[in-house]
Amino acid sequence: RSVWNTTNLINHNINIKESLVAELLDNGNFVLRYSNSKSFFLWESFDYPTDTLLPGMKLGWDCAKKLNKNLTSWKSLKDPSSGSHVFAIETWKVSHGLILDQGQLRYRTDSTYSSFMNITETEEEVSHSLKNNTTNVSSISILQMTYIGSLRLMELVGEEMHIKLYYPNDFCDIYNVCGDNSYCNFNNKGRQNCLCIEGFQLGHDQYVSSLTKTKKRCVKKSYSSCHKKEFKKMKNMKLPDTQYTTVETKVGFEECENKCVMSCNCTAFANVDMGTGGLGCVIWI
Repeated sequence: RSVWNTTNLINHNINIKESLVAELLDNGNFVLRYSNSKSFFLWESFDYPTDTLLPGMKLGWDCAKKLNKNLTSWKSLKDPSSGSHVFAIETWKVSHGLILDQGQLRYRTDSTYSSFMNITETEEEVSHSLKNNTTNVSSISILQMTYIGSLRLMELVGEEMHIKLYYPNDFCDIYNVCGDNSYCNFNNKGRQNCLCIEGFQLGHDQYVSSLTKTKKRCVKKSYSSCHKKEFKKMKNMKLPDTQYTTVETKVGFEECENKCVMSCNCTAFANVDMGTGGLGCVIWI
């Protein structure tokens, strides 16, 4: 019984007398194309990733092809069928990588991950691809979603493998582990704990999922007037979710702060990426 064939891929507006060619390219992309076309692919394996991202591949949303490309783990070390762990790209205004287990969000990536990736955010695509951070022509980098639910970036140099990134690393990498208005602190003794942001304090118990499971939440100590805002600068932090934000890519830090001060609904602001010289303004309301 036939489960797949090339017949449905033929564009009948093109001369059907042209022969179809299946080719494995040097970068690992397996493509179907017409014999007289080197650049137009009817189908390519890079559009359908499994558990591994190779150089030249992209993860995320491709508007032209209407494809959302994710990495899906193996079921086990010896079973290559699809497992429960997925690495996906969020399509919000400032995108991050997401690790999900059985559809539930477990982790979001941080700035270390971003330093290894080319991130494109346009109307046509929201995509992440591997940077070429090495001058060694005999090396290759690959990003893999492992069957145990971890994301790892490896550099292969000859027969040697070096792990450049392994995620998650610790308790603080768990998504929303501390709740609203708080942050996870990782000290030099290796201990992790949740603390309220300055200006907040532990308030009443908050019901989580049942009457027997409650946790403290951080609430404001006092409410200031609209135009007398005081901001607490926080370093080495992941950006909070950016689903409900305003993002302006060409706005600097001072202008970003002024925009937040002038809006009564603004609760926080940040630079998208300090590595770009402080450009990029994200405002939470």
